[in-house]
Amino acid sequence: MTDFVSDVQRIPYSAERVFSKLSDLNNLVSMQSMLPQDKIKEFTFDADSCSFQANTVGKISIRIVERDPFKTIKLVSEKSPVPFTCWIQLVEAATDDTRLKLTIGADIPFFFKGMIVKPLEEGIKKVAEALAKIPY
Repeated sequence: MTDFVSDVQRIPYSAERVFSKLSDLNNLVSMQSMLPQDKIKEFTFDADSCSFQANTVGKISIRIVERDPFKTIKLVSEKSPVPFTCWIQLVEAATDDTRLKLTIGADIPFFFKGMIVKPLEEGIKKVAEALAKIPY
């Protein structure tokens, strides 16, 4: 298992508000415009899962498997060329000051590491930055 960890992002909202938005994947509709339309297509979602077609890797489906209110959201891949788990961690540093960190644990076969590591490192950073910019 290889772990990828984002930088900690500051979000100027309460952990409760951030958690409420991120723990219901139906709220992704408000984030769809932030996705690179040339790289991600066929984006579908419901409260607990989402799937999309990524140009470089194919179809990916993920599902929320655990919610720890105002602290953690755990997602797992259901369909992906590389199995992975993602944790969204929230810490309320002060009133209307929540810190967010993403961690992805992926089972990357040795012969794919050279191709996958850099895009995953860049991708997790961009996703964390995008989540910090959402109006909660």
